[in-house]
Amino acid sequence: MASVFVHHVIGDLTVGKPEIKEFADTETVEAAVKAIGECAEGAITVWKAKDGIGSRASRFVGILHSMDLVVFLAKAGEEHERAMRTPVAEVVTPNPMLLKEVDPGTRLIDALELMKQGVRRLLVRKSMAWKGVSKRFSILYNGKWLKTLNTSTATATGNSSQPSSSSYDDKYCCLSREDVVRFLIGCLGALAPIPLSSISSLGAITPHYFHIEASSPAIEVVHKLPQDPCAIVVVETNPDGSHKIIGEISAYKLWKCDYLAAAWALANLSAGQFVMGAEDNITNSDSLVPSFSIPSSPVEDTIIGASSRPKKFSSRSIGFFSSQANQMAVGGLRSMYRGRSAPLTCKHTSSLAAVMAQMLSHRATHVWVTDAEVEDILIGIIGYSDILHAVTRHPSSLVPPTP
Repeated sequence: MASVFVHHVIGDLTVGKPEIKEFADTETVEAAVKAIGECAEGAITVWKAKDGIGSRASRFVGILHSMDLVVFLAKAGEEHERAMRTPVAEVVTPNPMLLKEVDPGTRLIDALELMKQGVRRLLVRKSMAWKGVSKRFSILYNGKWLKTLNTSTATATGNSSQPSSSSYDDKYCCLSREDVVRFLIGCLGALAPIPLSSISSLGAITPHYFHIEASSPAIEVVHKLPQDPCAIVVVETNPDGSHKIIGEISAYKLWKCDYLAAAWALANLSAGQFVMGAEDNITNSDSLVPSFSIPSSPVEDTIIGASSRPKKFSSRSIGFFSSQANQMAVGGLRSMYRGRSAPLTCKHTSSLAAVMAQMLSHRATHVWVTDAEVEDILIGIIGYSDILHAVTRHPSSLVPPTP
């Protein structure tokens, strides 16, 4: 096991993390749309109201992301105004197992094990008493990382005379799997040779993925919506049964889009049209069709200093115009997806470090894996869960590369 997993504690990752802002389950869908668009991780944690009973973690309801809202609005149809006023308690899928409260002295390896078992958020108390003593805490907390959280940090460090800061008693931050991977990418040397190994040799590729044909109605995704990652690939099936990737319908792609327009598109367009943000140009009536937008990357908006308002674009802005759209058949989609609507892909020969950097730079939850020899032929998907399993593998268990 790499020493970085034992000599670091989860509190090391909380440096600079803001205090968690709870989103109440009594808030409306309209408020959730704004909150998700402004959040840094593309999803928000939903909480029950404070009742003074039980721990903070006991009030956690679940995680809400853009796909949940778009699907809900698509099902609402013309009653979107009423739908926007609906409490998110009726939309979010309750799953308290997605969050776990841990002490800031929890070893990194133990936190990784929790996340490998399905935990997506770690609720960590913000404290200043243990700062800078990671190795010491790693020893003291070995075997006791889920100890009673009422014990003060000063007592745990054996320094009971050190005054605790009451101002930090009620302050928590929330760590995601992205935070963990971002920390690990700064420790690649300590993880060698795993980061430079291919994702195929690490067994990090999930060959089973959810897909939909480009010619199928986009609304069919509501019947096969995966949770981790929340992504469905849009494909064309070749005669040999292989899948050629066209695009994707995912929470990541819908993060900062116009939710009402996306809901309309999901309910009325084919999957192929949906992934390109295409207007129904066949009707040649822009007044009847909402503009549908899919920003290329949430990071791009941050870098250029754009506002949180969704950018609008149509088929005209990604390379084809009305006359071309009228002639477009499903087979023509193969060369049409690109630019802002292109899915994030890598080769099965890509290194783990390269995929980690790719996901972090795009703030993505996953990357689609394609064949290194045949262009755009899909062989699987890799997400944060796959990465966490890969980095904790023993180097001797690596699969030798295919000659």
